[in-house]
Amino acid sequence: MAFSLDNLLVIGISSRALFDLETEEAIFQNQGLDAYRQHQLENENAVLKPGAGYSLVKALLKLNSLTPGHRLVEVVIMSRNSSETSLRIFNSIEHYGLDISRAALSGGAPLTPYLQAFNISLFLSLHEDDVQAAINSGVASALLYQLPENAADLEQIRIAFDGDAVIFSDESERIYQEQGIEAFEAHERANAKQPLPAGPFARLLVALSYLQNNFKTPDGRAFPLRTALVTARSSPAHERVIRTLRAWNIAIDETFFMGGVNKSAVLAAFQPHMFFDDQHGHCIKAASVVPTGRVPIKQERSQ
Repeated sequence: MAFSLDNLLVIGISSRALFDLETEEAIFQNQGLDAYRQHQLENENAVLKPGAGYSLVKALLKLNSLTPGHRLVEVVIMSRNSSETSLRIFNSIEHYGLDISRAALSGGAPLTPYLQAFNISLFLSLHEDDVQAAINSGVASALLYQLPENAADLEQIRIAFDGDAVIFSDESERIYQEQGIEAFEAHERANAKQPLPAGPFARLLVALSYLQNNFKTPDGRAFPLRTALVTARSSPAHERVIRTLRAWNIAIDETFFMGGVNKSAVLAAFQPHMFFDDQHGHCIKAASVVPTGRVPIKQERSQ
């Protein structure tokens, strides 16, 4: 019987996001494809160190062990490598005992056409062009930053999100950027009871909420998954956020209305496996304390 990826949380991750391949990337950029190929072949039995997305992938895959006979999460390696240079990746996957058996190796071709083919729910990469193309195609995607030193690796899965342009659309964010804080607050007051439009990560949040609400551990405890909203919003712009999540029937575990305060201290206390934000300035600060991914703004096709 064919295996179906429907009704699964499918994570697509580049090999460079899963493992630390910065030395190899430098060889490719500075010496070219042939030197990169030779390096990978000569080192295919050398185990790679974990990369920026490793801890999140490892934690999510553990969910499958809580539901014997019923997989919840699938991870697919999405790489522009060829099969010839990818053996080192698979050897490292086996070394760490990661339950990953599927891959899309495009041999240099764009990855975007294959995201829908594998029913990808979330795509993680260190290549900005691939992430932007994925966002443009409607797939929740993030450009990962390098891991901070001493990043936490808790048993409980923790994921933190910014609000505008991540969970919600960038509609209100654009008003703030173009017209200022007063216009933004006036707009949010006037639309407080109108749910915000969904952003690129809304469906992912809905899927995580579904897992939390519909599954328990074998001993009956709550599912080991915790979410947080860490947003620059504050009163009076808080009401619309609360009403939107209520309309979506989603309960986020922890919510922080920062009002422009640096998010890093709160994130360091929450210790997420990943924090998603749309602004590079916020991501740079956050990446010093927790694994971080930047969510690009969707680019509409020019007519």
